[in-house]
Amino acid sequence: MKFLKTDELNRPSKNEYAEIVKIPVIVVLDNVRSALNVGSIFRTSDSFMISKIVLCGITAKPPEKEILKTALGATESVLWEYYASTSVALIQLKEEGNLLFAIEQSDNSIPLNEFPVKSDTKYVLVFGNEVKGVDKELIPLLNGAIEIPQSGIKHSLNVSVCAGVVLWHFYEKMRLVS
Repeated sequence: MKFLKTDELNRPSKNEYAEIVKIPVIVVLDNVRSALNVGSIFRTSDSFMISKIVLCGITAKPPEKEILKTALGATESVLWEYYASTSVALIQLKEEGNLLFAIEQSDNSIPLNEFPVKSDTKYVLVFGNEVKGVDKELIPLLNGAIEIPQSGIKHSLNVSVCAGVVLWHFYEKMRLVS
């Protein structure tokens, strides 16, 4: 076995990456407090070919120093927008034909491993604040909720870890299997 160096990974250039068709998934960050988490989600979104990130409310925006620290350049490859209001962003995204799902624990959330990802469907995945989760006022705008099954005593994952798990699942179903 040999660990590969960066130049041996055959990754696309920034210009080549811009031309690659992304998976039809948009990430919405609803009042995510930590810029480090935001940067990590940018980097994960780059890895899994996410179409766009929508930053809302108090969520930090590039070129915030802590975002750049963890994003490692992904703020330059992943498209992003900012909205002061998450509900305004979700209304627009719904009008564009996307299905909206909170990544949240609810009384009728669908376990991630049972969620039927369809490659011909456009999804918006809403990740919430590290303490409060997805704002409850957004529920009427959502098509549902997806939950990562967990077995430990803690009731949640860090938002950037959660995004990594969920985005990998969508990438696997849409890009690797299609």
